[in-house]
Amino acid sequence: MSAMPVPLLRRALQEAAMLDPAPAGGDDPVRERILTAAAEQFRLVGIRRSSMDDVARRAGVSRITVYRRFAGKTALVEQLLLGELRAYVARFRAAVAAQTTAADRLVEGFVAALQAARDNRLVGGLLAADPDVLVPLLTTEGGAVLGAVREFLADRLREEQAAGDIPASVDTRMVAEVVARLALSFFVTPDSHLDLDDPGQVRAFARRTLGSRPPKWCMTRIFRDERGGHRRSFGLSEDHEGETCDGRNREFERR
Repeated sequence: MSAMPVPLLRRALQEAAMLDPAPAGGDDPVRERILTAAAEQFRLVGIRRSSMDDVARRAGVSRITVYRRFAGKTALVEQLLLGELRAYVARFRAAVAAQTTAADRLVEGFVAALQAARDNRLVGGLLAADPDVLVPLLTTEGGAVLGAVREFLADRLREEQAAGDIPASVDTRMVAEVVARLALSFFVTPDSHLDLDDPGQVRAFARRTLGSRPPKWCMTRIFRDERGGHRRSFGLSEDHEGETCDGRNREFERR
């Protein structure tokens, strides 16, 4: 069960890049009723301790009605999680689409993504009722989830580059890495001097950290590893437009 959300996340993120992703089954009110009941059941009890019978009772339908629409519990969980992920990325898309600059799109995308995750009642319930299912995906086994989000963000940044809205010198994968890790860190460990329930504070933090100017990644430190080779340490340069960062990069390439 723990590996299931990763391909679903990739699918939802791929749909997010489309103009009009069409959620499946939206014209079947009974199906939607079952999914709503499943979300409430899993939120309160957890996925592993819930059965198809439990979902049927909560939806007020027969067991066979549930099975006519979902082949089994795995299929039900997949469709529920996919629907949640679609709603999540739709909220991100809406926030980004309303902005007129690349910096604002980066900031508002960060704010919307973090708020949507924190506002999600199913995710919050699963963290409490079924932590063994969700917590590893966000921590010890979180590489695949982080990777999917990072590549989605990097693709969006590359689109900004192609449109000429951010410089070609920006390392999109590095910027995407920082944004994804920041959002995941705040979600998993919300204890902060920031009030994460205050969009204004989160927005101000994101603007100072991510969106004041198009960030430029450079090598901020060059050091020798234990074998005598050179290794790189990346950081955001305060010299976004000047020659300092490029000079450091060229210095590394010569070594």
